[in-house]
Amino acid sequence: MLPNLDQYLGPPIEFGRMEASVTDPGASQQMGILTGIPDAGGVNALETLNIRGERSVVCRGDFDKDPSMGPLPAGAPAVCEAFRRQPDALERATMLDRTYGSHPDLEKMPMYCVTFSVKNWYDAKDMHSTGGNDVSFDMDAPPEDSTLVSELRDKGAIIYAKSVASQVTNSSGSGPAAPTQNFVPSTDNARATWGGTACTPYDTERSPGFSSGGAGASVAANLVTCAICETTGGSCRIPANANNVASLVTTKGVISSDRGWTAQHINHRPGVLCRSLGDAALVLDALKDPRRGYFDPEDPFTALPKALISDKPYATYVVGDDDLRRKPEFLTGTRVGVVREFMIKPNPNDVAISDQIDQEIKDVLRDQLGATLVESVDPLYPDDPTIPNMAFTFQDALSEVMGINAPEYFSQTAAGALEFAVPGYDVTTKDYLVKLSLLKAPLSDNLNLRRITGGGLDNTVRTPFIMDRYLLQRGDSKIKDWASFVANASFFADSIRSGSQNVATVNQQDIRPTQGTDRLKMHMIARLVVTKVMLQNKLDVLVIPNIPVPVEKNEFARDPVTKDMRPNGPSITDLLGVPEMIVPAGYNQIVYDAQYALSADKKSYVSVPGTVRTLLPKALATSMMFWSVPGEEPAVLKVATAYEAATHHRVPPPGFGPLPGEP
Repeated sequence: MLPNLDQYLGPPIEFGRMEASVTDPGASQQMGILTGIPDAGGVNALETLNIRGERSVVCRGDFDKDPSMGPLPAGAPAVCEAFRRQPDALERATMLDRTYGSHPDLEKMPMYCVTFSVKNWYDAKDMHSTGGNDVSFDMDAPPEDSTLVSELRDKGAIIYAKSVASQVTNSSGSGPAAPTQNFVPSTDNARATWGGTACTPYDTERSPGFSSGGAGASVAANLVTCAICETTGGSCRIPANANNVASLVTTKGVISSDRGWTAQHINHRPGVLCRSLGDAALVLDALKDPRRGYFDPEDPFTALPKALISDKPYATYVVGDDDLRRKPEFLTGTRVGVVREFMIKPNPNDVAISDQIDQEIKDVLRDQLGATLVESVDPLYPDDPTIPNMAFTFQDALSEVMGINAPEYFSQTAAGALEFAVPGYDVTTKDYLVKLSLLKAPLSDNLNLRRITGGGLDNTVRTPFIMDRYLLQRGDSKIKDWASFVANASFFADSIRSGSQNVATVNQQDIRPTQGTDRLKMHMIARLVVTKVMLQNKLDVLVIPNIPVPVEKNEFARDPVTKDMRPNGPSITDLLGVPEMIVPAGYNQIVYDAQYALSADKKSYVSVPGTVRTLLPKALATSMMFWSVPGEEPAVLKVATAYEAATHHRVPPPGFGPLPGEP
């Protein structure tokens, strides 16, 4: 994993170890670097089960006994009296069975007895909810459900568990504290100090995807029917890929992010993971409140124009097997844009999946289902003579929109020079930007869809704001602010510990940005760019590979970002806040696993692209991402589910067995 360790000159490596938990000193938890276990026989996808006596640390055992069993024992915290009156998952299922049996009112309870896991970033009032952190709240279960959890309960769902995810963090590298050990891997894996690390059931040595990885693994391993994920930069679509499940994320604001810890800004969205996109659409319909619709007074981003919400149930747009039998070329007349900007192959590990998805797009969407394909143009991707080019490109739209709306973006530098320089022009001047807006001056190839998702955004101090807001709203008598949070917590990586202490110590009050383009402004600019391209080319949906490389081994190296191509796929839909849907697209065995290499000064390790071609003993899933502009969930559902019905690529993980009726 770490070559040339005998030559390493940096801080001590933070190797794996077991330490007592702050929340429960009688329990040990994994700290420091760890690695995956092949054929482990388990996935550790669920952090907390909604089972009486086990669902809370504060009110565990007899402190959570059913009220019918008598009074609480001496020494029970007072908060446990109200907590224990909430039925657990099994009791809830029993109550529903006794009341409705096999004849529920599915109009009122469309999720009747459907089991869910919920990412540990969203509150559930009957379970331990600490955002994955090992932190000792006075009461570890929050006072209220997140809005989406409440809606699912009202529709008959069984909230069975909290899933393992990247723990909620609030840290900064600026301040008096510094890590004393070097935690080499990224800390944004599906790992939390309290819940541990999850893995994919398709290869237990490998990651289940980023932040919402436990949610994806819980669906893939048949632990739950569906799961609630959350995406900031891809944390629904990434675990969908690793776990071979479908993902549905809506236009920003359709699903409430209320009580989502730090996930409450323009780039944060809840999503749904299920074994099929049709099931996910049914969940989306169930999240609609019968009186308010999708609007939630607790989340200002849900204040959407009515035109962005479908007037019909979203499940009615799903294309199934019967539809394709009646009309095999179901997508005739549908125009699909192939976005080549996200299909370049800068590293060996990018080649196999890009080529595979390219073939799937042509073989299935065009040749089998009858869609008309139109491709964008990128200088790093060869033109396909079998697919016509977009007449109006993303480069054209960026040229028209960026100059007047974000002139500051052109002043960015790289290696001491203007990053978007064009020979013969000063790209920071009004004269250049005016000509650019009229397409009378060229735009640098460096400024493209990949680049606008990878940098240049403002540095407004938002996470401390949202965390302080959440803690104030939660109202715990012990953990009242970030300083008290850090004082009563432990962290699996020393870098998280020091960064968390910096935020608590500095307590920065001026949260205004000092550089970059405001995220909300860039959100609107990107929407204008993509919408203009789609309208001028008469496109219904866009399609790209979801993840360009095979999923990495847990806490091993990841492919470095090259030519703004990210190994975890593009976060373009998170920047735009537009509908994205992920569908399994087959399997791949070819991998060039990235490696760690000792840095030039020998004080750290860096990720470098893999150069050795290996055939995986177990083929890993690949997936396709369908997306569009705000409010176009119906169009995306139509194309994505038609592809899903035409291929049925998903098969259950061999080590965890199919459900009855599955292949």
